Amino acid sequence: MLDNPPLLTIHRGHRRPDPALVAAFRGAQTSHLADAMDGRGALDYRIKPMDAENAVFAGPALTAFAYPADIVGVYGALAEAEPGDVLVVANDAYTATAVIGDIVAGMLKNKGVAAFVTDGLARDRAGIVATGLPVFAAGIMPASPAANGPGVVGAPVTLGGQHVRPGDIIVGDADGVVVVPLDQAEAVLERLAAIRVAEAKAIAAVESGSTATDRIRHIVAGARIIGP
Repeated sequence: MLDNPPLLTIHRGHRRPDPALVAAFRGAQTSHLADAMDGRGALDYRIKPMDAENAVFAGPALTAFAYPADIVGVYGALAEAEPGDVLVVANDAYTATAVIGDIVAGMLKNKGVAAFVTDGLARDRAGIVATGLPVFAAGIMPASPAANGPGVVGAPVTLGGQHVRPGDIIVGDADGVVVVPLDQAEAVLERLAAIRVAEAKAIAAVESGSTATDRIRHIVAGARIIGP
């Protein structure tokens, strides 16, 4: 028989990245970051911004787990959030109720939160967009959750196929969200610089009329040809 857990559990004292390190990721393209991590780090494709015109952000993760059909974990994260934090709320990808609406989004914006990311659903899309807070969710539906708990804040969570620890650097844009583990952040930045240079060269070549890269030519040159 399961024991009833506390209504809300809050883990404090987690690591926080240097603000200068977080700043270095601002404006980074999520596809470039994924390339810098060997194609890893991106959340499930269904987790998308409510407003593609206001989707760019970077900040340290404040993690929470909101049990399916419940919002207590979000309330705890709201209380614990510091300016610049990205609330990353796992909800077991629950799809029968929303886990955030415009009122909570507005309060998060008032606290200076950088963004809200969940594998659950959102409601009140127009109101969320009006707050100016970048909100990423797996979809929209109008049903509201309960506030009975339990909920957990500040412990590692898994959502959208990625494990997220408090303090990991979270980056978003119109394409989606990428998780950069804090202990890999410096190495990812180094690779990101090289990828940006390579991408710029490739784009310039395409704009000049190129129809293939050296890699494409190499692969095609080694193809097995069948037929005349």
